[in-house]
Amino acid sequence: MQMNSALILIAGFVIAPGIALAQAAPPAQAPPTTTPATHTFDVASVRPAAAIDQATILAGLRAGKKPESFRIDGSRATFTYESLKELVAYAYKVRVYQVSGPDWMLTDRFDIAARLPDGASRDDVPAMLQALLADRFKLAAHLETAEHPVLGLTLAKGGSKLKQSTTTPLAVDPDAPLTPGQTRVDSIDGPMLLTRNPNGSTTYNIGASGSFTLTIDGQNGTMQMDASGMTLKGFANMLTILGGGNGRQVVDMTGLTGNYELSAEFSLADLISNLHDQGIEVSTGPRGGGGGSTATDPGGDSTVSDALGKLGLKLEKSKANIQQLVVDHVEKDPTEN
Repeated sequence: MQMNSALILIAGFVIAPGIALAQAAPPAQAPPTTTPATHTFDVASVRPAAAIDQATILAGLRAGKKPESFRIDGSRATFTYESLKELVAYAYKVRVYQVSGPDWMLTDRFDIAARLPDGASRDDVPAMLQALLADRFKLAAHLETAEHPVLGLTLAKGGSKLKQSTTTPLAVDPDAPLTPGQTRVDSIDGPMLLTRNPNGSTTYNIGASGSFTLTIDGQNGTMQMDASGMTLKGFANMLTILGGGNGRQVVDMTGLTGNYELSAEFSLADLISNLHDQGIEVSTGPRGGGGGSTATDPGGDSTVSDALGKLGLKLEKSKANIQQLVVDHVEKDPTEN
């Protein structure tokens, strides 16, 4: 596969529906010991997802469509080509990187079609998905908070160079009609609005948390991010997901609480390495000098630290109490429908 195709694959997979980039995860709730009847789906079908060849994935991504998705339309919830780790993260309202479990939970994919009971709303879906995963996959999990090595997002010498936003972002209306090139995606943080722009970039509207546009430069091997109304907590979360944390979670330690306008350019090597960590192999074709791509070191002279320095920010090795959802037991094959 040539480099340009690989970049399209990266752009499609990094922003997965269960991983909203511009808002810190809400506090997760401990798994209930019993599940009320009102928090179960009326009917649910769980099946292993059919394999999708790479050419089909790339064709869909060029059209602005990702293979994995979930939608809540009225009384119907549909999860398509989702990994079990993504499903667990949505069910327990945590990020995928906060779920600790077997490696296959990120590579084996499933399709779920479920009907909500009368009177239920989209807010009830995570609890109902918890019950479904416990029933079909015998999932048992617990939350724990422990000190882990992290990268702290802090102010560089000289202070912040960020520009404060002059407008307040508004929540995405889940019922508003879509315009050509737009796709609405549900996430653990609420609806997101994705817009495929004529120049090939994609704009992600996360509502009250702001919006950002990602532009891939295949020739230079970079990704440009231009954000509006973004919080620093959201930016730290984005760095974690995009691989800027080099495998460590990035935690906002700036003390800044506003919404900001910011631009940053990142090396795609970080994204490729991050996707590898997620179990997704991306071929980038022949490279001069041989060898594969590796993630840059945020603590060294890297494109990540250079980009942050221009914003008056930096990453420092630190420790923080991090909440993890630890999977105690899960079965690989769901029980019959």
